[in-house]
Amino acid sequence: MSALMSGHLALAVSTVLYGLGIVAQTVAARRADERPGAGVGLLARLASDRLYLLGFTGQVGGFLFAFLAREELPLYLVQAGSSSAVGLATVIGVLLLGWRIRRVEIAVLAVMACGLLLLTGAAAPSEARELPLVPALAVLGVLTLAVLPLARVFKALTPVLAGVAFAVVAVAARNVSGKPLLDLVLHPLTWVMVIAAFVGQACLATALQRGSATSAVASMDATSVVLGAAAGLAVMGDRITPGREWWVALGILLVVSGVLVLGSTARRPAAELVSARGER
Repeated sequence: MSALMSGHLALAVSTVLYGLGIVAQTVAARRADERPGAGVGLLARLASDRLYLLGFTGQVGGFLFAFLAREELPLYLVQAGSSSAVGLATVIGVLLLGWRIRRVEIAVLAVMACGLLLLTGAAAPSEARELPLVPALAVLGVLTLAVLPLARVFKALTPVLAGVAFAVVAVAARNVSGKPLLDLVLHPLTWVMVIAAFVGQACLATALQRGSATSAVASMDATSVVLGAAAGLAVMGDRITPGREWWVALGILLVVSGVLVLGSTARRPAAELVSARGER
């Protein structure tokens, strides 16, 4: 029980850090100058922005705590908890940046909270089943390497492709979490995880600049939740408390629907908020 509570605490801290990081990175990406270039090029330009670096630090902290949570908790719960950071980011934006929130958005936040409660109640702590190394490297490596070229060709799918990259991060992290430090550093899937995280971050930066920030993050999170949960249940041995399978199905549906609806109802872009606050 103590181990389970430790996992839940790590997940809660991760969600808070992700939410703070989303807000900071959104404002920084929106106020970036409009010079040509996206993806890795955009990340290079943003590297000199202190606000973006602060947001990136929050994302890194969120990733580290989510990594710890994946040692004990199933992917369907960890991914859903991390995806709820978009809702927390909305609350932070309302409180600190003057974002306006409508009744429908408040209702969506309540729906997402209900989904998380269902997933928390259904989650059974379990040790991940280690994937065969060569097939795992082949599948996860191909998915990671394909993301950036596809993002250049199918620009509208950049948020979804970012979600694919972060789903790779989740699966690889679940596979190597809990290993001794030296084994962790030397494990090939650790480096696939690092590369996939960089690829996902590049796609996210591009998506934040091109369109609705909340919509982009919502699409990314919905993709990573569905793919991560499916992989965890299908091949990694994630467990559900007996009799509560429908809790997981309904919980994932509520969380995914919540982040998508929240993204589609976002009205005020971060660039407008930055200008209004005189920070340009």
